[in-house]
Amino acid sequence: MALDAQALIDFVMLPALGKPLWMWLSFTGLVLFLLALDLGVLNKKNQVISVRHSLVLSVFYISLGLIYGAGIWFTLGAESGMNYLTGFAVEKALAIDNIFVIAMIFSFFAVPDKYQHRVLFWGILGVIILRAIMIALGAAIIAEFAWVLYVFAVFLIATGIKMLFAGDKPTDISKNPILRFMKRWLRVSESHHEERFFVRLPDKATGKTLLHVTPLFMALVLIEIADVVFAVDSVPAIFAITTDPFIVYTSNIFAILGLRALYFALAAMIERFHYLKYALAIVLIVIGGKIFAADLLGIEKIPPALSLAMIVSIIGAGVVVSLIWSRPEAKKTAH
Repeated sequence: MALDAQALIDFVMLPALGKPLWMWLSFTGLVLFLLALDLGVLNKKNQVISVRHSLVLSVFYISLGLIYGAGIWFTLGAESGMNYLTGFAVEKALAIDNIFVIAMIFSFFAVPDKYQHRVLFWGILGVIILRAIMIALGAAIIAEFAWVLYVFAVFLIATGIKMLFAGDKPTDISKNPILRFMKRWLRVSESHHEERFFVRLPDKATGKTLLHVTPLFMALVLIEIADVVFAVDSVPAIFAITTDPFIVYTSNIFAILGLRALYFALAAMIERFHYLKYALAIVLIVIGGKIFAADLLGIEKIPPALSLAMIVSIIGAGVVVSLIWSRPEAKKTAH
């Protein structure tokens, strides 16, 4: 019996991507518990999520993410704790930008409010798996080729500059190639069928009952694709902060877990955050630039505390400016 216990201890202490296996297993267990709590208890029935309910859940998830960061601080040290909080802040801010796209997708497919949470739940589940794959690949590549970090830095700077001068070009979802592919090669129902992603309907040509995908399913696919696109920015951004896969993944996932709750609060006032995207663009430029700045200054890297202070200040300024200049009276004055 003692031998079995020792074997179990040895197993959970095995290293996995730079950290003991028990740390990965405990984090995975916590995430699965939160997902089960969300779907099985907090949102068991399809219902419209009110702004008040959304804000309460958002505070819960943000608090949980910060508490986990405090745990990392005391377990792995102040530097790891700072890097986690910086990654958490960056991913949370970039997730807000993702909310704008999700709102457009829901509007395009006319998804009823009470079914939006179901789509977001399965969307987040897919995000957790996709981010794990992308981060594992990124960590393996950086471990083998350290110069890839400079490629990430150049990419982030270029992306930030592009965002600054992109303007407010409307996105035409009807021209999305993935949507066109689904409409061409899949049987698609003309209307929603409650919360179902798939439904059996009579085929117009043959009269046989065949499996069709619903608009709810197509909305889910486009949301997953949108996250992959956003991950191309956010994953390199956090790798530019730290190359520790555990810090990168945990800060990423804790920021994303609260996205569903945050969506219902922010979707009602998207226009109030008009200038936030410019702050996010500056954040990407700063994150990419600090890698080159460290070389120019002859130091190993910019102190994590300074990085965190800069990023939080930029994001905070973007939120304040947005809330002030997007007020109805401010718009009238500007006009």
